[in-house]
Amino acid sequence: MWHALDEQRAELADLLEELTAAEWAQPSLCAGWTVRDVAAHLVLGPRTGAATVIVEMVRARGSFNQMIHDTAIRHATRPVEDLVTELRAIVGARRLAPGQKLADALMDVLVHGQDIAIPLRRRRDMPAEAAQAAAQHLWRIGFPFHARRNLRGFRLRATDVNWAAGEGAEVRGPIAAIVALLAGRTATLPHLTGDGVPTLASQLTAPAPQHARTAFECRNRAEE
Repeated sequence: MWHALDEQRAELADLLEELTAAEWAQPSLCAGWTVRDVAAHLVLGPRTGAATVIVEMVRARGSFNQMIHDTAIRHATRPVEDLVTELRAIVGARRLAPGQKLADALMDVLVHGQDIAIPLRRRRDMPAEAAQAAAQHLWRIGFPFHARRNLRGFRLRATDVNWAAGEGAEVRGPIAAIVALLAGRTATLPHLTGDGVPTLASQLTAPAPQHARTAFECRNRAEE
């Protein structure tokens, strides 16, 4: 898993290094976040200590989502060249964000890599084994994505690896599209098939109640 994480960080740094100023400013799949903001978020985890997290949580009045949002937005003011350098610098690092597990970090870079690549119309493949591990992790955990609750009533099945979960109307597709779905993204819905897709698409694309939205809400912006 460390090897896969290192590989993903290095490849993402290569992608970011090629971007134009306009692409850095492109909205990502995370509502309110640009590509630059997502890149800033990705470099912060291994560089952040427990004391800093406590201070930032106080600044965010106890909201984890607000803390994640605010720290990324502030760090994104750094020159883009610095963000690329910082991402390369954590390749090979064996340090995680406070409270984070290795599976969290791997899932994070896989999902956020798509948050960047999809709106830019860049192809970014997920290694099958890493994506399969990320899908299993996303299905198992609750906060912050609550995949089992949000996707209740559907049978999810990857068509390119041996992975399936849930019960109900079938939703099938490439594991990369499944991972994005489990993480609350709707951008890969066009890559999914099965009798459950129309109902699922209707549920996921309906506007969320205002009180249910958070600063870290992610959704499909690729076709807006």
